[in-house]
Amino acid sequence: MYRKMTNGKHYVFEGQFAGEPYSARSAQEVLRMALKKTGLEKKATIHTLRHSFATHLLENGTDIRYIQSFLGHASIKTTMIYTHLGKSAVNKIQSPLDRMVANERQKKLE
Repeated sequence: MYRKMTNGKHYVFEGQFAGEPYSARSAQEVLRMALKKTGLEKKATIHTLRHSFATHLLENGTDIRYIQSFLGHASIKTTMIYTHLGKSAVNKIQSPLDRMVANERQKKLE
């Protein structure tokens, strides 16, 4: 999708020279300035964004095996390290037993 938006360019974000990638150092500096501008004091790296991306995919219901493939991990164990479930995601889990009880209550009301 993003590649289509770049009109055939090889990189979504080009570096200082056309057709060249951003250097890791430049990308880290852009992130550092963005964090400073937003007032976030938590230390983050470009690699942190990779972890966040994987976590958000998982929290939004993407099967972990697809995330594994997308990230290029040979082992699902590596992908599990990348994904960090937040408390809100854990709290959204509904027990199948709770669902059964709720369905039975609904049937009685009908």
